[in-house]
Amino acid sequence: MKRMLYLFTSGKLLRMNNTLVFEKEDGKKVHLPVEQTDSICAFGEIDLNKRVLEFLTQKQIPLHFFNRYDYYSGTYYPREHLNSGFLILQQANFYNDGKKRMDLAKRFVKGSMQNMLSVLSYYNRRGKDLEREIAGLNALKERLEDTGTIDEAMAIEGNFRDLYYKCFDTIIDDSSFEFVSRTRQPPLNRLNALISFGNTMLYTTVLGEIYRTHLDPRIGYLHTTNFRSFSLNLDVAEVFKPVLVDRLIFAMINKKQIQAKHFAKHLEGIYMNDSGKEIFVRAYDEKLKTTIKHSRLKRNVSYRYLIRLELYKIEKQITGEREYIPWKE
Repeated sequence: MKRMLYLFTSGKLLRMNNTLVFEKEDGKKVHLPVEQTDSICAFGEIDLNKRVLEFLTQKQIPLHFFNRYDYYSGTYYPREHLNSGFLILQQANFYNDGKKRMDLAKRFVKGSMQNMLSVLSYYNRRGKDLEREIAGLNALKERLEDTGTIDEAMAIEGNFRDLYYKCFDTIIDDSSFEFVSRTRQPPLNRLNALISFGNTMLYTTVLGEIYRTHLDPRIGYLHTTNFRSFSLNLDVAEVFKPVLVDRLIFAMINKKQIQAKHFAKHLEGIYMNDSGKEIFVRAYDEKLKTTIKHSRLKRNVSYRYLIRLELYKIEKQITGEREYIPWKE
């Protein structure tokens, strides 16, 4: 399976004959493995021209941009090679049917809740005392079925996630990474910086996988479809955040792979430095390659491919072929 390519330094992205070359600021040139590249994440300042964009379109490689504080800036999303007018209409009709949209949105929330509980149960079995918190979250999960609007479902999900985040201090064995409370833009401590960066990486990963399907990423169901470029990737990422981001963060901190020295203060926030980002991205990439036994396919699949399979399941729900059951760890 192809992989994501990460550009951390600034430079020029050039098309040379039938490949791409990244020229760093010191003049050193690196040939990029185009045929093995699924998408590119650019964290540094990148100069490029129309020939590069044409080549990315030809090779079907999305290019994601991040600003100096690691916030997602946008994506060059090449012309969709799997574009399907039929499915776009089905997606739009499904969105405009309030009952169907609500049902699918609840399924995303339920999948997210199930996997958050799965993470807590994993650590509870390993000696972290989380029994009371798990019981409270299970009770809160039951209230999801009583919600009648998307806003109510998101409010329950928000309350659930707040309680879930408060368990992080029990799981993490390092006082340098206290949770305190969830803060974004800017993150106010190291743990929040890690969560934000990890979630952003997952959003772009899911977007890259949507590009390999017939689905249109602009039409989401839990996150309202509006003038925002993409929302379906935000919906699907909710199901995978607990396992692909949160558990990775716990493991990296508890194994001292990520330490306080990998963060710095900028303006009013705390952000990972370049060294920290490279360490995290390497581990995240390895996590995506990790394989697990798929219960229905009866074979091992990587977490990245598991995301693709989840999208196929959503496609079938929208077209009425099969009910969507969110992946549960």
